Amino acid sequence: MNAFGLIQIGLILLCTTTISSLQCNHLPLQQRKVIENSLQLLDKMGKKFPQQCLREKMSFRFPEQVLKPRQKETVKVAIEEIFQHIFYIFSKNLTLAAWDGTALEQFQNGLYQQIEQLEACVIKKQTHYFWSKEVNRLKLNKYFKKIDCFLKDKQHNLCSWEISRAEMRRCLQLIDKVIRKL
Repeated sequence: MNAFGLIQIGLILLCTTTISSLQCNHLPLQQRKVIENSLQLLDKMGKKFPQQCLREKMSFRFPEQVLKPRQKETVKVAIEEIFQHIFYIFSKNLTLAAWDGTALEQFQNGLYQQIEQLEACVIKKQTHYFWSKEVNRLKLNKYFKKIDCFLKDKQHNLCSWEISRAEMRRCLQLIDKVIRKL
């Protein structure tokens, strides 16, 4: 390959890296828009919280400390992990949920796109992030496992889905509050 070809490849790589880093710089603003849209879609998916489900309410206790680390990268890792868990929960056994299918699909697509964007921007190579990520991952796994077990125990009935939907709303609102501080 000649020198001119190498220069062209180098310029393409430089431009791609620059564009990618610009997208990552605007990630908090993009996340706020995605979360705002996701909250609207959660509302649109179902109707008001059914009164008959009030007695089944459960406290899952979101581990808020996973969103309070010192490094922004660690927060991004935690948010990515949370989005993955939410996507997983809202991707199975939804037959009894009786939600608007279009809104649900848009909600899932938005989460998936945000996960992809976060994965592209998050620094995964540095070891001090790895430790925090693992500790946070365990806390988040425990939290989302409670929700998953709750859904299974209730056989994915309407009330269990409505309670889970309300919990995901609260979770997204906590992420939004953290992103606004970044």
